This record gives sequence, C-alpha cells and structure tokens, in this order.
Amino acid sequence: MPVFYGTEIASALMLGTAQYPSPTVLAEAFRRSGAGVATVSVRREAGSGDTAQGQQFRALVEALGVALLPNTAGCHSVREAVTTAQMARELFGTNWIKLEVIGHADTLQPDPFGLVEAARLLTDEGFAVFPYCTEDLVLCERLLEAGCEVLMPWGAPIGTGLGLNNLYGLRSLRAQFPEVPLVVDAGLGLPSQAAQAMELGYDAVLLNTAVAKAGDPAAMAEAFAGAVAAGALAHRADPMPPRDMAEPSTPVLGKAFLT
Repeated sequence: MPVFYGTEIASALMLGTAQYPSPTVLAEAFRRSGAGVATVSVRREAGSGDTAQGQQFRALVEALGVALLPNTAGCHSVREAVTTAQMARELFGTNWIKLEVIGHADTLQPDPFGLVEAARLLTDEGFAVFPYCTEDLVLCERLLEAGCEVLMPWGAPIGTGLGLNNLYGLRSLRAQFPEVPLVVDAGLGLPSQAAQAMELGYDAVLLNTAVAKAGDPAAMAEAFAGAVAAGALAHRADPMPPRDMAEPSTPVLGKAFLT
C-alpha cells in the first residue's frame, strides 16, 4: 500500500468527489472501489455561498471514512493556490493539499514556475504538498527540492480519458526517482490504463471523471479497483521484458524429426 508523508493508505486508488449524479451514487462508488483517498475541491464546495450545502458535503466526504486530500483546483496563480490551501487547512483540519496551479486554460496544463513557487511557500508553512505536475524530470526535481515528498504527474489532460500519453516520460520518472511516491493524476479513462500505470511501478492513481461520468459510476469504480490491484501485482511479479524476435514457448528438444 502507498505511504504518503508517513501515512499508509489503504488502497492505491484515489478518487475525486466531483460530478457524481447524486451523493448516494458518490458514496456507493467509494464503497465499491475501496478507495483510500478522496480529493475535495475547496473552491467549488466552500465557495458556493450556501453554508448549509457546504456543511452537508463536508459531512458526506467525512463519512466516507477515507483520508481527505483537499485540492486547489481552478487556481491560476500562486496567490490563489496558497490562499485556497490555507482555507482548506481551516475547513478540513489537515495539512495535506493537492496543489494545482493551472497555466493553460485549454489543456489545464500546470504552470511549472508557479507550481514550484507555491510548493515552496506551502511546505515552509508546514503543508504536505501533493503537486499536480507534468512528467518533466527537471520540474519534478525542482518540486522535490521545494520540499514535496510526493509527485503527481498527469497521464493526459484532465477529463480527456486519453490514458498515458507519454509512456517514455512516465517510465523515466519512475526510474529517476525510485524511492519517491508517484501517483498518475488525471487523464485516465479506462481501468486498463490504470493497470498500465501500476505496471510501470507507480504507487497509486488518482481519477474522477472516468468514474463519475460513467453510466454506472459504482460499477466503474469497482472495475478501476480491480485493475489497480492487478497492475500492482503484475509489477511485483517482475513481468517479462518485450522482445523483437519470437521465442518458442515449447522447447525444441525432444521434438520428432522426419527423415
């Protein structure tokens, strides 16, 4: 099981809490997935202006019985992200924060410069920062230097369902930082893509849209749970490397030859 900032998580599957058709469906999806972490958008849930609705949502996510990871979704500047993180700590009583500093409106690609600056400021304030980043090795090195102990590279842009767009980059990141907890965050659309991430040796996956927008979110959540478990087991089993040439699975020794 993954360990983040000294805390062991019950599952390598992390789920978001947005876009579900109802609170009942959300709760059932978490129950069937066995997810170990729930992410919560502070701007969306606390900024609606409806105090009663916000309290109800908070009670709902706390009743899930999993670790809460507030996030700074929708923040496009360092100041926004840091302020939102501070709000999250007051609202949810946790130093954990998923840090998002968006730099491109269409792709929702992280702003690497703002991300590093915000990460440094927040770690100095005692936050345990989970940065949503790209698979760029230099950026990830800077985030670690800023105090992050977890990296969360995207598989593809948020909500696209494209899967792992840059296998080489993700594989290189795993090889470069073998001891750092790595989470593929965003872009997954199918359970097979989550299994692929775990087969690469990643510690966890985080997704939202692929489950929340499915025809049957609870069933899809369970499917992702099975895929994550299978991928992790496959990685531990030390899979065979790919080959360019065929290799017979049946030995030639002992084969009858006609003369």
